[in-house]
Amino acid sequence: MAELLSVHVHIPLKDDITLKQSKSAGILKAGDQSSKASSKYDLRKKRNFDIEFRDLKYVVKDGHQKGTKEILKGISGQFKCGELTAIMGPSGAGKSSLMNILAGYRVSGIEGEILVRKKERDLRSFRKYSCYIMQDDHLLPHLSVEEAMMCSANLKLEEKMPMSEKEYLVDDILETLGLMDHKKTRTSNLSGGQRKRLSIALEMVNNPPIMFFDEPTSGLDSSSCFQCLSLLKSLAAGGRTIICTIHQPSAKLFMMFDHLYMLANGECVYGGGIKHLLPYFKSLGMECPAYHNPADYVMEVASGEAGEDKVKQLVASVRSGNMDKFVASQAQASSNRTSKSSMSSIAEAPEIDVDPSENDHLLTTRNDTTYVPGEHFLSCNEKSSEIASTSSRASTPSSDSGNKSGYDSESESTLSEDMKGENDCHTFNTSSFTQFKILFFRTFMSIMRDATLTRLRLIAHLIVGILIGLLYLGIGNEATKVFNNAGCLFFTVLFLMFSALMPTVMTFPMEMTVCIREHLNYWYSLKAYYFAKTMADLPFQIIYPLIYGSIVYFMTSQPSDLMRFVMFLTLATQTSLVAQSLGLLIGAATSLQVAVFLGPITSIPLLLFSGFFVNFDTIPIYLQWISYMSYIGYAFEGTLQAVYGFDRESLDCEKDIRSPECRHFDPETILSDLDVDKAKFYVDFIVLCAFFVVLRVSCYFVLRWRVKAQR
Repeated sequence: MAELLSVHVHIPLKDDITLKQSKSAGILKAGDQSSKASSKYDLRKKRNFDIEFRDLKYVVKDGHQKGTKEILKGISGQFKCGELTAIMGPSGAGKSSLMNILAGYRVSGIEGEILVRKKERDLRSFRKYSCYIMQDDHLLPHLSVEEAMMCSANLKLEEKMPMSEKEYLVDDILETLGLMDHKKTRTSNLSGGQRKRLSIALEMVNNPPIMFFDEPTSGLDSSSCFQCLSLLKSLAAGGRTIICTIHQPSAKLFMMFDHLYMLANGECVYGGGIKHLLPYFKSLGMECPAYHNPADYVMEVASGEAGEDKVKQLVASVRSGNMDKFVASQAQASSNRTSKSSMSSIAEAPEIDVDPSENDHLLTTRNDTTYVPGEHFLSCNEKSSEIASTSSRASTPSSDSGNKSGYDSESESTLSEDMKGENDCHTFNTSSFTQFKILFFRTFMSIMRDATLTRLRLIAHLIVGILIGLLYLGIGNEATKVFNNAGCLFFTVLFLMFSALMPTVMTFPMEMTVCIREHLNYWYSLKAYYFAKTMADLPFQIIYPLIYGSIVYFMTSQPSDLMRFVMFLTLATQTSLVAQSLGLLIGAATSLQVAVFLGPITSIPLLLFSGFFVNFDTIPIYLQWISYMSYIGYAFEGTLQAVYGFDRESLDCEKDIRSPECRHFDPETILSDLDVDKAKFYVDFIVLCAFFVVLRVSCYFVLRWRVKAQR
């Protein structure tokens, strides 16, 4: 297999494009192949994965009405390997919808066929050998470039691959994309162009043959836009299928694309080579004015500025097949001219003697063991067929521009017919336990470096604990200050609840975008991510309540009893864990803006029915059920039991114990007046544990629903 994959790298062809970082300007450009001779990572992917879709329709519900809206209206097209394809159209034309459907990010409301290498697409397998790089560069801000890349390599490459080889591969990709000098830089400190290149590098680890980009030049300056498209051009020239949506590029950037698929109102108005676009429009009486950006002109026509009749004319031409005939004729004429030129060049060219062993090092690792990126995937696809015996296969050049990369396309041969039955093609490259380990350390490292989640929270717990201790200093054993002490205990529960809830509510929605992208790009399973996220934050959610609870307990002179102290800290920790679980649930279900609003709002009824403000007996019967839903009530009730229950000795009272001020010297009287005399500590403990489990499990299923809803 390695020999078959390396056969195309031996002869430097005219159209071969290799990325090289310019030391002076930092611009990605075509370079001499020999300059990459020492590089193991070859940008050229010698696989042929054409994507074709036929009569594709996409329908969504029309708001709150019962009707539906047709986004895509029976469009057809083909995107070929070796070409940089642009999907363009006015706002609302269906660009993003088409991209999401082809990438497998949308699966509901779709009709029509999507084919990969002439075979019906198997979505799970397709997700494994394709990647989708979104418009916004969602990166974990507290990881360095190297750490982010190593996480990607450890998750996406085979476990059996030695770590040294993964490190070498990562360095090679970073060198290729011009990020080697920023290995130790935090992703939050990268520029827009560097973040875009890092997003691409993360997905290139397993060398996917199909790559989708949503508005890759969005938010970049002209220089960064050119660098980005130069990179995409080189990736396409290596035999990959590169598809991206783009809004309105400059003329220079527009001409860098090989293929254009133009949409208007959910209909295709053009699908062919960029160089045939203006002649085709001219043949329909729509000539682009001189010195006018072709991209701007076709956008104006597609948006109806030249008249709706022009749009209808273009749609009709596509549906009747006239557009395909015109493009094919133009491509044939161009091919004939190229053939004549090539024949004359070959007659004058010197003979080239090629030694196949010269470039074997391109696919050889430091330990002289051959490694092919994506080897596991290739073995799945080609398991039932030997490439050497495929004499009936024919390479398929582009209808618009021929074979642009100078590589021999492999056939239209099948994705293995039994791919759907091959479990290993549908599984991740790493086991669930390995995924958990990698994600656990990644999450733990991010938390440790996040000032909000670590240092600020630690400082807050220390400062607030000391303030509360000073405010209620030494009142824990005074009979005349029982209700003050109860207020201190309730505030403790309240503080632990908000200090665990709000940071989670504010950070988890941002992590969700990264999780969804990586999961849909087949990095790891949701259960591995969620379990790692839960376990990585657990030590902090335990340590902070212990620190705060210890300060408050001793400064306020609560009972000097080890059992009561342990019970108090246990409930404090449980309160924090349940509140964090609620924060995870809210963050998983909503956006950041909604989560920040819902966090405090959901806490209001839990506080009102906690038993501190209103006794249970005075609550109307039809509202008493809310009290049973308040975990704050159970935490407060259990804390009171820990402090005053279990046959505690009488409290101190400076006055006569028969005076009204000393009425609460008896702990039983205190529990009775606070309406918790019938409460059981173990019941409160079990209920809080149940809240924790139910919220955590619910959050996992909400997370799964959220991912499904994205599609």
